[in-house]
Amino acid sequence: MNMSIQIPITEFAPAERISIEVVQRQAAAIMQSLIRPAVANATMQLVFILNQQRQIVFASQNWKDLTGERDCNCLLGKRPGEALHCIHAHEMEGGCGTTEHCRECGAVKAILKSLSGTAAVEECRLTRLINCNTESLDLLVYASPFKYNDEIFSIFSVTDIGHQKRRKALERIFFHDVINAAGGLEGLAEMLEQSAPVEMRGDLGLLKAGLHSMVEEILTQRDLAAAENSQLEVHLQSCQSRELLAQSLSTLRHHPVAEGRNLILYPRSASVDFVTDPTLLKRVLENLIKNALEATPTGGAVTAGCETDGQDIKFWVANAGVMPREAQLQIFERSYTTKGEGRGLGTYSVKLLTEKHLKGRVAFISTPKDGTRFTVTLPLL
Repeated sequence: MNMSIQIPITEFAPAERISIEVVQRQAAAIMQSLIRPAVANATMQLVFILNQQRQIVFASQNWKDLTGERDCNCLLGKRPGEALHCIHAHEMEGGCGTTEHCRECGAVKAILKSLSGTAAVEECRLTRLINCNTESLDLLVYASPFKYNDEIFSIFSVTDIGHQKRRKALERIFFHDVINAAGGLEGLAEMLEQSAPVEMRGDLGLLKAGLHSMVEEILTQRDLAAAENSQLEVHLQSCQSRELLAQSLSTLRHHPVAEGRNLILYPRSASVDFVTDPTLLKRVLENLIKNALEATPTGGAVTAGCETDGQDIKFWVANAGVMPREAQLQIFERSYTTKGEGRGLGTYSVKLLTEKHLKGRVAFISTPKDGTRFTVTLPLL
């Protein structure tokens, strides 16, 4: 009498599995292929090798970090959600990948794509129950197909990005709250300046300027964080080159770093209409001007200008100082600084904002003969 094998019901991925004996055969074959386990064990990520039924046939040596299992053999034949103790992994008889929740699971999506021949990267938000405690994980998963002994497998790597997610959330809250607080103080200072006796207006004007500078610094850091995460929005509008440069110089004339130093707008600077994000460009220029002022001794001068060749507009900032060669070789690196611990995003941010978001380019020269000059070149069209 023919007896049919009942296949568990699924609401997303196929539920079928192969026997543990076949899984063990596949695992033994994978282990004999020395290069893949060696490479997988050399990475910081948790790596599984999955068969076509999404069952684990290999786990990298750091499997305890996320699975909590004591014996690696306990993982063989399980699916990733079962190994990681996902709360939905046992809701249906078919296990991991077969529930309605699994339709939105980045891990299952990536694995299915890889088993069909396409590598995939997805984010996976997973709630799990481990050691009687509920825990939420934010994971970045990568699944890549490969063929071995005429069988299809998926190399599946898992990276815990929870700390990155938490940092981004804290950054958003911090910037939102501190910008509101500082902006409110700036508005209050402006109201006081308008209504105060004449003899107090000078001091209140300095207070307002200081608060405005503080708000701009906070906004700059917010935009830099967004730029690094490729989340910065660029708002293009028509600008006038000389006017924009003059505004940047004017903003810094009363900055503490400009005390005792001269800021000069090159007299023959070009007045050209072009399209850019003026807020981002002014941040770039002001950063370069502040750097130049910090490198200039008391009584010295920083000159800024702009010129055009009809296709590009070039802004430049110059001072008489010369950078040491070791500084020149690392000037655009993210954490390099000549100003002490905790400083080092200035020229890095200039390059990031200019080249990634304003579609321009940054360059510099620094020689005993010519001093130091940074240039920011942007397309006119």
